[in-house]
Amino acid sequence: MNVRRLIPTTAVAGAVVLGLTALSACSTSDAADGGNGDKLKVTASFYPMQFLAEKIGGEHVAVTSLTKPGVEPHDLELTPRQIGSISESDYVLYLKGIQPAVDDAIKQSGVKNTVDAATLTTLENHGSEVSGHGHEGEEHADEHGHEGEEAHEEHSEGDGHNHGEEGGADPHIWLDPVKYAEVAKGVGKSLEKADPDHAADYKKNTDALVAELGELNTAYETGLKDPATKTFITTHSAFGYLAERYGLTQQGIAGIDPEAEPSPARIQEIHTIAEKEKATTVFFETLASDRTAKTLAKDTGLKTGVLDPLEGITDKSQGADYIEVMESNLAALQKALGAK
Repeated sequence: MNVRRLIPTTAVAGAVVLGLTALSACSTSDAADGGNGDKLKVTASFYPMQFLAEKIGGEHVAVTSLTKPGVEPHDLELTPRQIGSISESDYVLYLKGIQPAVDDAIKQSGVKNTVDAATLTTLENHGSEVSGHGHEGEEHADEHGHEGEEAHEEHSEGDGHNHGEEGGADPHIWLDPVKYAEVAKGVGKSLEKADPDHAADYKKNTDALVAELGELNTAYETGLKDPATKTFITTHSAFGYLAERYGLTQQGIAGIDPEAEPSPARIQEIHTIAEKEKATTVFFETLASDRTAKTLAKDTGLKTGVLDPLEGITDKSQGADYIEVMESNLAALQKALGAK
């Protein structure tokens, strides 16, 4: 399968500016008025990291997300003021390879407690076509994430601009509940070290979240056990880990850029694949235009639907938080794949 080039580096870096502006203002004002009290000041790069920080940190943390709701995280840029706000944090949680400008700013921030979620599990290479047969119960990182760190170093050198491309590691680990649980465990351990006084609460909250993610994984395993087809088509090639976990095949239209225009050759290829694999639906996401999906669906006689890569939560999201949106994604996949 020919994997298309992803968003150009300049486009990604330039895009990064859009969402951080409002949030840094929040973080700066919070710091100025002392509204956070004795809480640990946590900066999260975008929603999947924010969710972990809030669920595990609970009442002991004040979390600021760098990515404003509704902004495509790949398209984020930072102002000098926002970069300064990162330096004021007690703890920073991010995912290297999603937002290059954020990666650079965090590297220069000097914050002692900085955690890259990509080091807490193993990353893999996924292109436009990703299939798998599941790997239930597989453990990639030890409790401290060391094995994951080594794998990250090995697989993702320079992957900041290569998501889903040959030679670049796919960063969308949060869409696999098992991998996300591995990351949650690592985040919990790191918060215990950063704030030992509340270690017991962090551990309790981590255990509760890991159990919840375990239930979500079971729901996916059960719900996708017997599909009529295993192939789904998406405008955003973000679901490689999910496809691999549950034995499905993702056919991405145009790589990582959810609004990229597919080539005529790729449209024809998708049409052929849809007929052969009996695919029914072209999925688009809530934070991007549905134009490409609708054009392709019209050209190929397929339906359209929403499969949310969960890079942000807005009032258009099919749920109030990560768990609810993942449950909506499961229902959408079951319908599209003809799963009982």
